[in-house]
Amino acid sequence: MSRAALKADYKLNPPAMGVYAIEHLASGRMLIERSGNLPGILNRHRFELKLGRHRNAALQADWRRDGEAGFRFAVLDTLEPSADPAFNAETELDTLLAMHLEQCPRGAPLSYL
Repeated sequence: MSRAALKADYKLNPPAMGVYAIEHLASGRMLIERSGNLPGILNRHRFELKLGRHRNAALQADWRRDGEAGFRFAVLDTLEPSADPAFNAETELDTLLAMHLEQCPRGAPLSYL
């Protein structure tokens, strides 16, 4: 495919956006975040963890100890894009994230943040 065709296809089929979690199975600790590009951010976390350079030191330490098999990467909720001009994806993602953070608030013992 040409570059222009790839670009047009990307615009017609944007990546999934929503809320995701990375859970350490042994401890139950979780990193819950939101992204406008779920496949991209999950790939980035895996890459950083495998490289040994993740920005969250506690998450990286658990990864070093237990490896990839000790973790679950999950999409908790997705947000469908809207053609409505008043639709604000960032605000909607923040709302979805707030709902999921009620389960595991930042600063809680089971949170990586």
